[in-house]
Amino acid sequence: MSDILTEFLLNFFNSITSNGKLITLLVSMFPLIELKGAIPIGTLLGENLITSATLAYIGSTVICIPIFFLLIPIFNLLKKIKLVKKLIEKIETVLKNKAEKIALKSNAETQEVKVKFLKTALLIFVAVPFPVTGVWTGTAIAVFVGLKFKDSIIPLALGNLIAGSIITLLTFFFKAYVDLIILILFIIALIMLGLFIAKIILSKPENETDK
Repeated sequence: MSDILTEFLLNFFNSITSNGKLITLLVSMFPLIELKGAIPIGTLLGENLITSATLAYIGSTVICIPIFFLLIPIFNLLKKIKLVKKLIEKIETVLKNKAEKIALKSNAETQEVKVKFLKTALLIFVAVPFPVTGVWTGTAIAVFVGLKFKDSIIPLALGNLIAGSIITLLTFFFKAYVDLIILILFIIALIMLGLFIAKIILSKPENETDK
């Protein structure tokens, strides 16, 4: 199974470009995959581990900037399209609920204490090296929980660095099993995506829950 997935990925990426560095950088910007998948994929494409880890970290960290500033405007724009309006509202509800749960755990008496708690919670969330706990979801949570960009960027970057370091060490110590690592991450990504989709299907948009 891992050999089949490896061959498929190699053929797919080679059909786009033979530049492994560029592929590693671009793959790290995709949701679910991010740097956790990009690091082993980079080594699979022939790049050394340090180069793969560095490029994956840069790509997956930089992407949080457009996500932070464009997420709400894009959601608002898509909600004007009848075909996808309800879907976007449900996704928005799931992300808001996640953000609210984190915010409620703070029990902070002052805004300053609340911000410190949220920054720590955000760092820990992104540091967990699993799909759906990366920069994409972390940035969305930061947006919906009301954190400012200057308060979000450092926890996101540090959390991403920790997650990347864990995956880099795993890839280094188990470099003979890179294809297996990719397969495991792929399976975890599918499971997490399935759970996320289930939450979206079962959730109700805010305008419906308020009725």
